[in-house]
Amino acid sequence: MSTELIIIIGIAYYVVTVILIIGALILLTKKDKNTLRKQIDDLERDKNLIISASLIAELKKVEPLIANTNMQNTLDNWQKRFQKIKEEDVPRITDALLEAEEFYAKKDYKETKARLSQIEMDIYYVRTKANFLLDEIKEITLSEERNRDTITKLKASYREILMKYQENKADYALVSSPLELQFERVDKLFSAFEVAMENKSYQEVSKIVKAVDDIIGNLKLVVEEAPSIIMLGKKIIPKKIAEISSISKRMEKEGYNLDYLNIAYNITEASKKITNVFQRLNVLNIEDSIFELKTIMDYFDSIYNEFDKEKISRKLYTEYVRTVLIKITKLTKINDTLLKRLNDIKYSYDLSDEDVEVVFTIKEELANERGEYDDLIEEGRSKKTSYSHLGKVMEQLNIKVLKTEEKLEVALRSLGSLKEDELRAREQLDEMKQILEQAKVGIKSFKLPMIPDNYFVELGEATEAIAAMVEELEKTPISIKVLNTRVDTARDLVLKVYNTTKEIVKTAKMAETAIVYGNRYRPMNAEVDIGLMKAENLFFQGKFKNALETAIHSINVVEPGIYKKLMDEYQN
Repeated sequence: MSTELIIIIGIAYYVVTVILIIGALILLTKKDKNTLRKQIDDLERDKNLIISASLIAELKKVEPLIANTNMQNTLDNWQKRFQKIKEEDVPRITDALLEAEEFYAKKDYKETKARLSQIEMDIYYVRTKANFLLDEIKEITLSEERNRDTITKLKASYREILMKYQENKADYALVSSPLELQFERVDKLFSAFEVAMENKSYQEVSKIVKAVDDIIGNLKLVVEEAPSIIMLGKKIIPKKIAEISSISKRMEKEGYNLDYLNIAYNITEASKKITNVFQRLNVLNIEDSIFELKTIMDYFDSIYNEFDKEKISRKLYTEYVRTVLIKITKLTKINDTLLKRLNDIKYSYDLSDEDVEVVFTIKEELANERGEYDDLIEEGRSKKTSYSHLGKVMEQLNIKVLKTEEKLEVALRSLGSLKEDELRAREQLDEMKQILEQAKVGIKSFKLPMIPDNYFVELGEATEAIAAMVEELEKTPISIKVLNTRVDTARDLVLKVYNTTKEIVKTAKMAETAIVYGNRYRPMNAEVDIGLMKAENLFFQGKFKNALETAIHSINVVEPGIYKKLMDEYQN
C-alpha cells in the first residue's frame, strides 16, 4: 500500500470522526432545546391555572351571605388578596416567562434554565396562596351545609346520651348536678347555633359546633364510665379495704408480722387517690380514672395473695423447725460416734489425717448449721420478721443440712467399707487357694509326658502373690489400699495359672487323640507316617499345640477336611 493511499485513508477517518462528533452535538443541543421549550409551555399553562374558575365562583358565592360587618370585612380581605394574586403575582410571573423566552430565542440555554427554575418556584408559591385562599372561602360557603350536617349528628348522639342517663339516673346520683348543668349548656348551644345560622354568623357557628362536639364527646365518656367509677370507688374498693384491714389485724394478733406490706400506708394513699378521682369526677373529668381505680384493685387483690403466702410460709416454717432440729441432732450424734472411733479406724487401716479430714469438716458444718437454726428460732420468737422470710431461710438451711447428710453418708460408706474390704480379702484368699489347688490337681489329671515351663513360672508367681496377700493381712495396721492391690494381683495370677492348666491339658488330649486317629493311615501313606512321627516327638517334648497342628496337617493329606473338623473341636 502506497504512502499517498495511507494518508488519504487517515484523512477520511478524521473527517468522518469530526462529522460524527458535530452530529452528536447538534442532536444533544436540539434535545436540550426541545426540553426547554416544553418546560416553558408547561410553566405557562401552570401560571394560567393559578386563577382557577372555582376560586372566582366561590368568591361570588360569599356576596349573598353578607349579613353583618364582620362578614363584610372578611370578604373585603379576601378580595384584596385575590386582586394581589391576579394583578401583581401573576403578571410578575408573566414578565419572568417573557424574559426566559428572550434568552431561549438568543440560544442562551444556561440562563434560560436558571430563569425557569426560579419561575417554577414562584408559580408554586403563588398557587399555594391561591389554594389557601380558596380553602378559607370554602370554609364559609360550605359551612352552612357542613355545620348543619354535623349538628344533626351531634343531636342524635346527644339524645342517646341523655336517654341513657335518664333511664339509669340512680347510677349517676353523685354526678347528677354537673351532668344536668352540662345538658343545659348543650341545649343552649344548640339554640345559639340556630341563631348564628339565621344571622349568617358563620365564624361564630364554627366555634359553637366545636364547643358542642367537645362537650358531647366528654359527656359520652362520663355517661359510659361514671357508673363503673362510682361502683369501684364507693363500693368495691372500700369493701376490699375493710376486709384487708380486718384480716391483717387478725393475722397480726395470731403472730404474723406484716410490716413489710405497709398496708396502713397504702390504704391511706389509695383513699387519697380515690378522693382525687371523685373530685375530678365532680367536674366531669374522668381522664385515667378507671385505670387508677383498677390499679388500686389489682394492688389489694395482690395483698390477698400475700396473706395466703404468709400462711403457707408459717406452716412450712413450723414443719422445718421440727424436722431440721431432728436431722441436725441425729447427724451430730452419728458424727460424734464416728469421731470417737476415728483413732481406732486410723490405726487399724493406716489412714492419714487427710483421709479422715471430712469427719472434722462435717462436725464444723453441723455446728454452723445448728447456730443458724438457733438464730432463726430466736428471730421467729421475736415476731419481727415475716414468715415468708423465715420460711425461705429455713428452707435454705434444710438444703444445707441435706448436703451435710449426704457428705456424712459418703464418709460412713467410705470408712465402713474398710472392714468389708478386709473381710472380702480373707474370703477371696480362701477362694484363690482352692482355685490354685484345682489347677494343681488338673495338671495331674492327665499323664503328661512333660509339663511346660511356663506352667511352673506362672504357678510360682501366683504362689508368691498369695503369700504377699497373707503377709498384708497379718500386718497391724492394715493398709487397705495396699491390701486391695495385693488381692487384685493375686487373683489375676491365680486365674492365669488355672486357665493355663486347662489349656495345657486340653491341648495335650487333642494332640494325643489326633495322633491315635492318624495311626490308621500310616501303612497306607509314607507322608502321613513321617508327619505323625514328628507330632509324637513334639508331644513328648511338651510342645502339645505344635504336636496337634502337625498331626492334623498330616492326616489332612489323606482325609481332606479333617483339619477344620479337629480344629473346630479344639477351639470349642
